[in-house]
Amino acid sequence: MPDALLDRLVGLVSDRAPACGSTSVVAIDGPSGAGKSELAGALVARTGAALLRFDDLYPGWHGLDDVPPRVAAEVLAPIAVGQVGSIARWSWVRDAPAPPVRCPPVPLLVLDGVGSGAAAIRPFLSLLVWVDAPAPLRRHRGLARDGETYAPWWDVWASQEATHFSREGTAAFADVRVATGG
Repeated sequence: MPDALLDRLVGLVSDRAPACGSTSVVAIDGPSGAGKSELAGALVARTGAALLRFDDLYPGWHGLDDVPPRVAAEVLAPIAVGQVGSIARWSWVRDAPAPPVRCPPVPLLVLDGVGSGAAAIRPFLSLLVWVDAPAPLRRHRGLARDGETYAPWWDVWASQEATHFSREGTAAFADVRVATGG
């Protein structure tokens, strides 16, 4: 990720008051394969922030819409009042719930994933970043990342994303828009 982009994001979040108790929360949202995780990883490396990856939370290939309200209720609402949030992870190997991840209040929390900028989560956000790329490039990246496991599910997931983003209007609420690869 370009240093200028990371500098801009760090500056923006530093200039804003935390919206989740004493925790500033940055959501990095956008469609699959856009580059969200790369940006989230770079931001975490730059700031030392905690990271919550939504890929660890979706309950299977049809579970996108389940995650945002759960993150709001089980993670962000507790953090906002100084408590530790906890949310069940998903084992993609076992196709079943996995032990929960605990999320204590921290100075900076980065949410990485589709749905992280949903309406249920927005009241807790200090910054919403929308990441996108051309559809053919996103598909190529997604399949290169997850291999043949993702291939039969790409269209299922893409359809959920389209419905979710249309309903939520996430891109319109973004504080920063990032275009990758084109």
